[in-house]
Amino acid sequence: MWMLAILVVVAAVAALLYALYRRMTADWPRPKRRMPEHRPKPDAWREEGLYLSWLGHSTVLMQMDGVRILTDPVLFPRVGVRAFGWTFGPRRHVDCPIRPEACGPVQLVLLSHAHMDHLDHASLRRVVTRQTVVVTPRGTGYLARWHGPKAVYEMSPGEEIRLEDGTEIAAIEVRHWGSRYPWNRNMGYQGYVVRRGPWSVFFAGDTAATDLSAVKQYEPQIACMPIGAYAPAPFENAHCTPEQAWDMFLQTGAQVFVPIHHDTFVLSREPVDEPLQRLMAVADGDRVWPMRHGEVYYVKSPKSIEKPKRLD
Repeated sequence: MWMLAILVVVAAVAALLYALYRRMTADWPRPKRRMPEHRPKPDAWREEGLYLSWLGHSTVLMQMDGVRILTDPVLFPRVGVRAFGWTFGPRRHVDCPIRPEACGPVQLVLLSHAHMDHLDHASLRRVVTRQTVVVTPRGTGYLARWHGPKAVYEMSPGEEIRLEDGTEIAAIEVRHWGSRYPWNRNMGYQGYVVRRGPWSVFFAGDTAATDLSAVKQYEPQIACMPIGAYAPAPFENAHCTPEQAWDMFLQTGAQVFVPIHHDTFVLSREPVDEPLQRLMAVADGDRVWPMRHGEVYYVKSPKSIEKPKRLD
């Protein structure tokens, strides 16, 4: 009897929260679900050079001279709280362009923070193996250890590490918040610069407008910058606008801007196609890779970074 009572209470609370969510998002866009235009084929990637594919939201699959790296893996239709075999939360309106298993073997996973649209257990379960190193903010390492990686490194902004294979990672301070649940008070959040050989890529994760000039010392060729989830105006306390993202990109000294964190989940009021349009209106278009879901860009050497080869 008591189990039934608990289930009734849980169902009632869930129904109330859902009703409040629907009310809050009544004027948010409702885009039609669509399939990705591209399907990356990592198995065909060669050892040399840099490959980069945007898989949606903040998930970037890249390969630096043979080392495969995945940022904030979110590869399933929904993110959110999982209970009774269901996931309660936002649904993708653009399907993931790749099966989780096809991402591997993944040698390095970078987690920017523990929010459910960035740290997704279902995705980690499918991409993390005994050969995978996971780098994550302070206070969140236990979430990654559940999936049996080779190693977990917790970092704080300003720290640097060098992995056994020579890959170097620097944690970068951003402006956001890290709690997975309201009672989590000690979970960090950050961006990363990852360097290997001649390559240097900055991954911002999630950030509001802030000073990113500290990134410049790492001489990144590419900066993966968030551009969505900024409306209404109070949301700018956690998420930058496209114009702010461009200004921060210029602070990093990077040559190429890769837009992320847009057109995948509806997390805010702005139309889903607005962030990229606003970015292109203020940016130097030659320095932006306006990647579609699953599209792959390949660069053989840093000297050709401004003339990437597009792959299906």
